[in-house]
Amino acid sequence: MSDAAPAIHTPKVSSHFRLQFEQAQDAWVLLYPEGMIKLNPSAGEIMKRCDGTRDVPALVAELEAAFDTQGLEGDIRAFLDMAQKQHWIVEA
Repeated sequence: MSDAAPAIHTPKVSSHFRLQFEQAQDAWVLLYPEGMIKLNPSAGEIMKRCDGTRDVPALVAELEAAFDTQGLEGDIRAFLDMAQKQHWIVEA
């Protein structure tokens, strides 16, 4: 039996974190009571779309359109898997 959580279909930021753009860091950050996680630009673009209104295919399509590229699904799913393991996102 696997300990892996089922993949998230419609991600949203966990209620334990607050996502915001931090001018001083010039980056998206996740704030939590004990600290802050600075996201790289790619992670910030993904996380700001994790609002519980988009499923993963819609999120991928939106990012591919925004950056006029294709083939991002694997990287986005890998990031979402890591974010889920870190409890940054949950199922909406």
